[in-house]
Amino acid sequence: MSLEVISKKVLDLIPAEAQVERLGTGMQFTEGPVWNARGQFLVFSDIPADQMKRWSTVDGVTDYRVPSGKSNGLVYDRQGRLIACEHVNRRVSRTEADGSITTLASHYKDKKLNSPNDVIVKSDGSIYFSDPPYGLGEAFGAPGEQEQPCQGVYRLSPDGKTLTLLVDDFDRPNGLCFSPDESLLYINDTARMHIRVFKVQADGSIDKGRLFAEEKGEGGVPDGMKVDVRGNIFLTGPGGLWIYSPQGEHLGILKVPEGTANLAWTGPQWRTLIITASSSIYRVECKVAGIQV
Repeated sequence: MSLEVISKKVLDLIPAEAQVERLGTGMQFTEGPVWNARGQFLVFSDIPADQMKRWSTVDGVTDYRVPSGKSNGLVYDRQGRLIACEHVNRRVSRTEADGSITTLASHYKDKKLNSPNDVIVKSDGSIYFSDPPYGLGEAFGAPGEQEQPCQGVYRLSPDGKTLTLLVDDFDRPNGLCFSPDESLLYINDTARMHIRVFKVQADGSIDKGRLFAEEKGEGGVPDGMKVDVRGNIFLTGPGGLWIYSPQGEHLGILKVPEGTANLAWTGPQWRTLIITASSSIYRVECKVAGIQV
């Protein structure tokens, strides 16, 4: 059985008989999935291989961009342009309509970013991203010295001119997601095995935040994180995806055969979860839709 039920509430989100289906394998470490609704395909990162991959029901897994700057988190902006966190180049980039690549953020206060990791776009066009140092080694990036004094989470203004450090007291900030109404920002800390939640202010900044939920166990850590239309949180963790209610109640665990890294809502109705997990990608059908990208 793929679903561990901790609260029966989880059965309103995922069928009890849900099966996790492997869609492709043979990668090195998969991450950063995002669904292209126009083309009906998934783009995801294989970080150590320095590749972006593509998956569709028609073509299966194919190459999308090689090299990729050892990209990690991916998202589309409101104009349908691909935003990427690139470990090797220590930047957040945007792919323009003509295929050229623009650097959106690479420095803060004249010092290089660590290695942008995960990224989301708010409805006003502002970009939020986490910046742990995972990409400062050869396996997941390129050897380099950390220039920033912290592992921060940043906001790039809609006009792309102002980069603001929102919070600097994380050990390893990683996955990010907004609540459905964008009034809350969830950020997880991989090293501390927890999620914190912050109120988003009118100017896009955030308050001091509070502890939302904790994970315990081995065989997985907080990494990728997404929210559904009801405000439930889906987070990678020990054994698979941990599911929390908007109040922080642990509802269940969707079991996955490999260590999970990230996930994306996909499909015509946005009810299909595709999970990047170590060397493979997996799919499961849900009862509830995710937030559309």
